[in-house]
Amino acid sequence: MTSELTLLILRIGFLLLLWFFVFGIVYALRSDLFGQRVRKMPADAASAPGRQAPSSPFPPPAASSGGIVMQHPPLSNMPGAAADGPSHPLATTSTAAHLVITSGQKQGTSIDLGREPITIGRSAESGLVIRDDYTSTHHARLMLWNDTWMLQDLDSTNGTFLDGKRVTSPAKIPLDTPIKIGTTTFELRR
Repeated sequence: MTSELTLLILRIGFLLLLWFFVFGIVYALRSDLFGQRVRKMPADAASAPGRQAPSSPFPPPAASSGGIVMQHPPLSNMPGAAADGPSHPLATTSTAAHLVITSGQKQGTSIDLGREPITIGRSAESGLVIRDDYTSTHHARLMLWNDTWMLQDLDSTNGTFLDGKRVTSPAKIPLDTPIKIGTTTFELRR
């Protein structure tokens, strides 16, 4: 009698453990396919007592007559900044006007660069949507830092590559330098 009861308890425990793994896999697949749920906080909730505003690696933007300008420390102090300098001039608001896809499904597509950050990934909310198996939902971001275009990997699974080197921290983008995300390659051009 005791061995039958022990066997029954072990079977039930094994089934519970199996279902725990099944639900874990389903949750991971849902997160990868549809992204994490993002909750928007009301503007006054961040300043409520006992609550802290979400931390950002960048200070808040400062307004100017020409729109929003990001105020940041010099690029030479940035992690990932090249010490010896790039072979091409840097992509800035005055030198880079277009993002041109050079290989992949959307080869030949050109997107005008403004001053707003461009998110790249499989999500329909992205500024540049790349639908392939090697691109994460929110894969990377192009953003301005003191009028210089920067590339930031958003903890993607397969990585973001600038001129063949994996981007691990925000990096300056030289003009006409290949950026590879999944099976798509693009460049910032004049």
